[in-house]
Amino acid sequence: MKLIFKTLYIIGLSFFIVSCGTKRVVSTPKESTVKPIDTAKNPAPEEKPEVKIIHKNNEDFFRTNIADISKNDNTASFGSIVSAKLPKYEVVKTYFPAIAQNFRQRYIILHYTALDHDKSITVLTQQSVSSHYLINDFDDDEIYQLVDENKRAYHAGVSAWRKDSQLNDTSIGIEIVNSGYVKDSLGQKIFPPYQDFQIKKVAALVKNLIERYNVPATNILGHSDIAPTRKQDPGPQFPWKKLYDEYQIGMWYDETAKENFYNQTVNHDFTALMQDATYIYKVQSDLKKFGYDVATSGTLDDATKRTIEAFQFHFRPEKYDGIWDGETWAILQVLIQKYPPK
Repeated sequence: MKLIFKTLYIIGLSFFIVSCGTKRVVSTPKESTVKPIDTAKNPAPEEKPEVKIIHKNNEDFFRTNIADISKNDNTASFGSIVSAKLPKYEVVKTYFPAIAQNFRQRYIILHYTALDHDKSITVLTQQSVSSHYLINDFDDDEIYQLVDENKRAYHAGVSAWRKDSQLNDTSIGIEIVNSGYVKDSLGQKIFPPYQDFQIKKVAALVKNLIERYNVPATNILGHSDIAPTRKQDPGPQFPWKKLYDEYQIGMWYDETAKENFYNQTVNHDFTALMQDATYIYKVQSDLKKFGYDVATSGTLDDATKRTIEAFQFHFRPEKYDGIWDGETWAILQVLIQKYPPK
């Protein structure tokens, strides 16, 4: 009897405990003092996409360009990945690539070699000058690469454009086999033409570089643009307008806009104006605003004349005497308007 009573007592006690426990679960809880997570302010981390790294012959390659072309400063590596090789550790690319990086290659600079084919190769590969690519003077399907795009080639020298200087650090150099200028009996520079097949090679290569590195039109230049007091290449025979019209490469002006500016100079005596220090200062300031590295001295010195000549090589190749005139002024004004400094 005692055993039966004890058993019933234990069963009853268990029922009471379960019943009380159930009441605690369904009863209304006290108001919590812990604030809920604001998912708007603290969004869940996005799942990182699969890294598209190609593994080949113990080397890694990343072929996806995640650049924002409107910024040109927020890009991912393109090409081979140079990594540390450590004996005791593995360098992994689980989180490659970081978005906060940019390309070294921000400019494309065009040159002529002023040498024949064989001498061009010798000088550009065996001496203290180089370029990333060399366009030969053969009608074939070859373009010579001489320097890795990720490395600095020694092609620009002392150079500047807009806010940048020492452009070897940030450019791809392309040399074109061309004999360069000679002077006639009057001291006028005479430049030889380029072959059409050379220009087609240049266009194909530059278009490819533009697409991969998001190079803006303002950064596709000749050596004479970035070093006007020292260099003349690629010279007035280089067809900048053809590249612009047929391949959408580089800068050029709108003819109608140029004519509108030119019509403003009908009563201007530029010979007299270029004797005035204030006007010379304005010319130098406008050249500098567009991109040329020229001192704003108010003096019509040799450096200013050479800079005007370099500007004419690129944008007014029909007359490149270094003399400031109405057409040169009009072309510069419309280019500043079309490609304003940022």
